[in-house]
Amino acid sequence: MNHEFSNMGRQLAGGSGIEELMEDLGNALAHGGPDICMLGGGQPAHIPEVNAIWRRRMEEILAEPGALEKVVANYDPPRGNPRFIAALANLFRKEFGWPLGPENVAITSGGQTAFFFLFNLLAGEMPDGRRKKILLPLVPEYIGYANQGAGGDLFRAVPPKIEKTGRHEFKYRVDFDALEVTDDIAAICVSRPTNPTGNVLTDEEIARLSDLAKSHGIPLIIDNAYGAPFPNIIFTDAKPVWEEHIILTLSLSKIGLPGTRTGIVVAHPRIAAAMASMSSIIGLANPNIGQAIALPLVESGEILNIANETVKPFYIEKSRQAQDFVAESFGEDFDYYIHRSEGALFLWLWFPGLPITSRELYERLKKRGVLIISGHYFFFGHDDETWRHRHECLRMTFTMDETIVKRGIQIIGEEVRRAHEEAGQTVGV
Repeated sequence: MNHEFSNMGRQLAGGSGIEELMEDLGNALAHGGPDICMLGGGQPAHIPEVNAIWRRRMEEILAEPGALEKVVANYDPPRGNPRFIAALANLFRKEFGWPLGPENVAITSGGQTAFFFLFNLLAGEMPDGRRKKILLPLVPEYIGYANQGAGGDLFRAVPPKIEKTGRHEFKYRVDFDALEVTDDIAAICVSRPTNPTGNVLTDEEIARLSDLAKSHGIPLIIDNAYGAPFPNIIFTDAKPVWEEHIILTLSLSKIGLPGTRTGIVVAHPRIAAAMASMSSIIGLANPNIGQAIALPLVESGEILNIANETVKPFYIEKSRQAQDFVAESFGEDFDYYIHRSEGALFLWLWFPGLPITSRELYERLKKRGVLIISGHYFFFGHDDETWRHRHECLRMTFTMDETIVKRGIQIIGEEVRRAHEEAGQTVGV
């Protein structure tokens, strides 16, 4: 039998960085032994205090007559559970004063699904035959966006300014001088904090991007998967923003419920309604369990306490600890930089002059049981393969047990040293 795939099928089934990431993550968690250092995925940590809350909520659902049956045996509307949506709108109005109601909110089956819907709703081939794209004002950007165009490539990206902020620290900045919104741009999209780098765009950068989008009559999409008000994995000052031209996405994953696949879209009512329509076509309805677990926590505001008092401090300490391990393991044997860790679950490592590509480094590390993500996957939408920087970076997560993180970082240092030595380069800076 000849299984010939359509163009859309080839785009979605032809392999991708996000598929490689999730294969590594899933296999490591399901089958990996004690020697596997899983530093590649976005798996949030199992925080005991947070897991205790989920267990409490499950017990409450089981104890309430008819509640379990309602959660697992009924469909919710395609937009999501009406009470959960109303609670979110109330929380955002109370916390930030945003002028929105339930008509501005829609639930999706995870944040990844939300972006598949949004990108293909706004960009691609238009009714008049034009092709529109999503503008990424700063790369590297989230690997999970890269292959989501149902009709082909959807992205145009602008390389960042690179600012060295310390002996072994740097930060990406939006290069506004190179940023141009042309007639074929459907929307501007950023993640904040940024996955993969932990970069938090400043309030000024967000304001300039918002004004730019508004002046061109297009949306600014802000991926808030790690941001405020929950899970609030932000280590610096950052003011959340929303207006009618802004599409804000959140999820329950990084606060500790990735298995529930609960994405949240806050947008103009027309966009929110479109999300509901697409959910009904693609999946009939969204998973109920995450909304049921989080509902009273959102209504009472407890979800903010969980984020601010437990989740955020936990990851601040994990980030500090991982950076200490890097300094201890790498020393001054070779040139390296860590992107300033301002949020999210990752360290972004840059090895200037690395004599092998980050993809080759990934393969070497995998053979030694250390799973990371090669940085080149995060530079999509920008086609300059001669830009060496895109092949000198890698992303590692610091959410796993400290012994795993420390051992993985030690092996990364060993393999980078070995690559320099094999290339006949003097090790040391």
